[in-house]
Amino acid sequence: MLDRVAEFIARHRMFDLGTPEAGQRVGVAVSGGADSVFLLHGLRELARHLDSLRNLRLSVIHVEHGIRGRASVADAEFVAQLASTFALPFHIRHADVPAMDGNLEQAARNVRQAFYAELIAARAVDRVATGHTRTDQAETVLYRILRGSGLTGLSGILPVTGEVLIRPLLEIDRSEIEAWLREHGVAWREDETNRDRTYARNRLRHEILPLLRDGFNPQLDQALSNLATLARDEEAYWKSQGLLPQPPTPNPQPLILCASQLADAPPALARRLVRRAVEIVKGDLHGIDFAHVERVLEMARSAEGHDRMQAPGLDVCRSFDWIRFAPPGPWAPAADFSVSLQIPGSVELPGSLTRITLQVLEKEELARPCATVVNELDWRRFYRGEGAPSLELRNWRPGDQYRRVGQTKPEKVKFFFQEARVPLWERRDWPIITYDGKIVWARRFGAAAEFATGPETRSVLQVAETGW
Repeated sequence: MLDRVAEFIARHRMFDLGTPEAGQRVGVAVSGGADSVFLLHGLRELARHLDSLRNLRLSVIHVEHGIRGRASVADAEFVAQLASTFALPFHIRHADVPAMDGNLEQAARNVRQAFYAELIAARAVDRVATGHTRTDQAETVLYRILRGSGLTGLSGILPVTGEVLIRPLLEIDRSEIEAWLREHGVAWREDETNRDRTYARNRLRHEILPLLRDGFNPQLDQALSNLATLARDEEAYWKSQGLLPQPPTPNPQPLILCASQLADAPPALARRLVRRAVEIVKGDLHGIDFAHVERVLEMARSAEGHDRMQAPGLDVCRSFDWIRFAPPGPWAPAADFSVSLQIPGSVELPGSLTRITLQVLEKEELARPCATVVNELDWRRFYRGEGAPSLELRNWRPGDQYRRVGQTKPEKVKFFFQEARVPLWERRDWPIITYDGKIVWARRFGAAAEFATGPETRSVLQVAETGW
């Protein structure tokens, strides 16, 4: 059986032991149960007898959760004695998980993960090995099938997570482990809470899985483990093809996809695009199920230009041909803004990196070396001889209207938005320049007709926008 563990370790490259300093400090997470006790014994034996693992330096990690009172303390004492017997470094964390808010199992998991991260950050260990078995894999996959998981979820427990957490026993059944321990006279601790059938996981373990093994498939654990391998390989392939969006750095921002991109893509790719977008923006896929993904695809395929849905930790909005994935919250600053403009001068739009720059140029000085010049106004229409005119930069507000060049009457800026298919989330902080309360310029839509340049223009007020 140890040969199978060694082959699994090698296949998944769990250790990088090519040099004496490479990945050799491995903390073995030992709860005291059969699986983790076997893992410690097994890795110790492999390190003693395999040249490929000769650089392995083991230590023991234990978290005493405080969940089962005296029994929890006895587990910690048992693991401490095991580490002492093998003369291995021992890392322990005591926690009062029952006093923590939320789900008890999740709170215990969070404590363990935080402790592992601390040990790795402190360079006490390079990697943490846990005793998850093929039996655990079968339970996980069946549980996620019953919950309606997608392929990512059906990947189950990963052999290697972030090159930090490793699971060397994922192709070994729990029954094999217990038989090995009995054969070698190795003791372990039993956790009575594992028999408490008020927990869904325990009902799967003690009721549903045995029924399915007896009535349908004696090799059910292997079949479910194979399904996890297939799903994991499928997901790895898609990620390797560069077809899915990558997270921005350093901080995730709202992510926008083209609706037609989703509508026209094969369903397998479209679903992955949606899930990847959610994962980037939300940070994970918790609470996101099949119905949420299909709702986004329905939104993308619809002929309607605007739609919106919300899911746990997520706000998805379609406007024209764009679908925006963002955390819940307002699309733009809640307050209107207005800023006095100096000429010449520049100002940064509040809450963005966009900069509006104004300068006055004589007509013979004008040149157009780049595309940042978005419009020009006739300076004489502002300057009255009593000092610089008072111009103001502000955001668009409902009801705003003006007459653009080439129009015979004013139109609402909202009409221009619709005509130009400007998404709803971009409108709130859309920059407008006013003079004596009248709109003289708007982003993309240009100058008001009465302030536009003409053949007689000699001095031009040039408006440039950068960073947008």
